[in-house]
Amino acid sequence: MDKICHLDSFENIISFINQAKEHLSPDFLIILLGPTASGKTALAVRIAHALDAEIISADSRQVYQHLDIGTGKDLKEYGDVPYHLIDIVPPTAKYNVENFKKDFQEASQLIRQKGKQVILCGGTGSYIHSLLIAQPYAGIPKNQEFQDSLASFSKEELSEQLESYEIPTDFHIDRDSKKRLIRSLEILNYLKHHEAPEKGEPIVKDYLVLGLNPGLTDRRSRIDRRLDNRLEEGLLAEVESLLAKGLSHEDLMWFGLEYKYASLYLSGEMSLADFKSKLRTEIHRYAKRQMTFFRKMEKDGVKIHWIEAKE
Repeated sequence: MDKICHLDSFENIISFINQAKEHLSPDFLIILLGPTASGKTALAVRIAHALDAEIISADSRQVYQHLDIGTGKDLKEYGDVPYHLIDIVPPTAKYNVENFKKDFQEASQLIRQKGKQVILCGGTGSYIHSLLIAQPYAGIPKNQEFQDSLASFSKEELSEQLESYEIPTDFHIDRDSKKRLIRSLEILNYLKHHEAPEKGEPIVKDYLVLGLNPGLTDRRSRIDRRLDNRLEEGLLAEVESLLAKGLSHEDLMWFGLEYKYASLYLSGEMSLADFKSKLRTEIHRYAKRQMTFFRKMEKDGVKIHWIEAKE
């Protein structure tokens, strides 16, 4: 993850893109990624102002309406820069990577019709990965009965089941997520009885990926500070309002760490002190998993120009 010297500052990034404009395809995409609390949105907005661009969010939770504080939408940061794929579905919907790919293509086409540059900004690595690397297995149909049969197994038990399958060399498995482990087993079970789909072409071929990479100490302090701010802004009140709107505690588990642990606290399963401590620890672990996924993207052939994130 070496820094690229000529893309190590905002000024150099803008200069590089402006100089390369005549050689770029009309579908050229600027991608800004990084772990949680690394400052992605702020930098994306600065680049958007400089290049007359609009921003598409690559965040799997910010698509949901009414989930504002816990997902860190920070809409004021965008100022007058138009943004897309934020607040587009109700919290009762189930949004996934296939929905994202479709919505991304529609949003990017709309932006380009205005003659503007497109910036994709977010920390959901699987969403970004789905655009840059052909996903031959994504279209394999879901088998709810098969998924339900695995629901009671732990991640460790699911991982053990993988050993009984022949895993294609181009099939990548996220072992940190129980939901994705089940999906992987579902796909592998399908492949036992069917031919593998053709690889196909990636959705985005011409792109520049910029990665914000704060040092570990800096990253931890940013996360701690942001969590404190979210609690002060009313994270718990937001979760209470979601419950009042009819969402269940089980529904809240779907929306990630802030909502999961707030739900456990509000349902009386966790003390306030444990809620804060556990949530803080898990967000740090999540940031580490994000960086692991970005390194996986690099192994898959995605070139990421890493920039040291500074305040």
